[in-house]
Amino acid sequence: MAKPNYAFEKRQKELAKKQKKEEKRLNKTASDSQNDADPMNGSQPQEDTPPPADASNTAD
Repeated sequence: MAKPNYAFEKRQKELAKKQKKEEKRLNKTASDSQNDADPMNGSQPQEDTPPPADASNTAD
């Protein structure tokens, strides 16, 4: 029976972890640059939209 190659497994795990970390970094960089490029397209609500009409005020 062949002996398990623990060094190979460890190296593969390290490479996978490094790749995942790099992908996260790229995603974060992309989202940060997108937010910086267009600061008005964010989670801020628009100020110029009127509030919805209230049905109780028009009952007269």
